Amino acid sequence: MPPVVSVIAAGFMGAGVAKRLTDNGVTVLTSLTGRSEASKARAAEARMTAASDADIAGADFILSILPPSEAIALSERLAPAIRTSRKKPVYVDCNAVSPQTVPRIAAPVTDSGARFIDAGIIGGPPGPGYAGPAFYASGPHAKDFLRLKEYGLDVRVLEGPLSAASALKMSYAGITKGVTAIGTAMILAATRGGSSEALLKELQASFPPMPWLTRQVPGMYHRAYRWVGEMEEISNFVGEDEAARDIYRGIAKLYERMAEDYADEKQEIGMLDAFFKPGKK
Repeated sequence: MPPVVSVIAAGFMGAGVAKRLTDNGVTVLTSLTGRSEASKARAAEARMTAASDADIAGADFILSILPPSEAIALSERLAPAIRTSRKKPVYVDCNAVSPQTVPRIAAPVTDSGARFIDAGIIGGPPGPGYAGPAFYASGPHAKDFLRLKEYGLDVRVLEGPLSAASALKMSYAGITKGVTAIGTAMILAATRGGSSEALLKELQASFPPMPWLTRQVPGMYHRAYRWVGEMEEISNFVGEDEAARDIYRGIAKLYERMAEDYADEKQEIGMLDAFFKPGKK
């Protein structure tokens, strides 16, 4: 029998994961309380079923896929329902949080009697023709998550401490989204300085990752608001290295500014678009 899986919440990643599971015969529950109309539409498209916290706690698995700032609050919210549930779920925290944050998410879950798994998602939301993303899992119960490989998820178990998956996620995102931030900052600086055309030509001629950057920077616009908290978590992750901590605090502020601009007049977004698509009106 396919398992029952609760996916919280119906964001782009959560709804994509849910659709991958429902396409493979899994019943997927979610919470739509207080969610936007866009989230409700994504949930419907993914064939997610709205459920109470009690029903969510009674699933075989709970996948927490949220902005990192909401991860602790969700585990605290669901803990009472898990405690009174006859069947204890496997709680998989799939959020971009630092290893230092993982125990704070895990504590309410394990205290309620459920098994906790730390996970890090690397890759974009599931879609047609794409086998990913990869779910790296760690902790003493990580192998329990392998059951969902049978239903379309690419689950990979890591050896090491409970928070090994989050350490991998922080390191990977720190590189990829860090490079995106550096590219964004320098393109804007070149535009303000009047050298954007020359920079574009030089990057195209001598910078091998340019095609990747051409995709990554415009793809950041609608995600920047989510990346703020992630960069703050990375700052916490590298906290013993003062210089690295300050770098990621600065990147968090950059993404916060990009998110505000994307939601408002798109002045800097327009500058970035003009760089990658010169001559386009």
